Amino acid sequence: MNEIRAKYGSPKQPIVIALNALADDGYRQSGSIDNTEPGFLDALVQVQVRVTAGAPAGDCNCLIYAYGTSGGGAPYSGGASGDDAAFGSLAGELITNCPLLGIVSLDTHNEVFTSDVFSVAAAFGGILPEDWGVIVMNQSGRALASAGNSAWYQGVYAESQ
Repeated sequence: MNEIRAKYGSPKQPIVIALNALADDGYRQSGSIDNTEPGFLDALVQVQVRVTAGAPAGDCNCLIYAYGTSGGGAPYSGGASGDDAAFGSLAGELITNCPLLGIVSLDTHNEVFTSDVFSVAAAFGGILPEDWGVIVMNQSGRALASAGNSAWYQGVYAESQ
């Protein structure tokens, strides 16, 4: 009898998103990731952020959201464009119509923080969209550092053994 097992794609596939120097209460969306080929069932996302010198203030975190589409490109959920660009939400406003992937908690200054592993498929009810990306909201009370910020994913698919 065959078993179905999770198989993992290449690790640390870069998500194109310019997080360096992202202002406090700033939003940044990634470029979209086309999942039509290889057709992953899930994508496991991690984000690494670093705040500028000085103690974080306010909420002391970065919120990580997902956006997606089932239409072969635009329109994307939440008004995302599918490009690595500033995101149009107002400062301090929560992002609507995009599921929250998770939170990167920032509790000290001038240190690198790596998020937990977030499942994009779980955020969309169990199915990875055809095209997807992430949106990062900086709530650290400080700008993110000018270097050392990044995001990546690893695809997951099923294999019969």
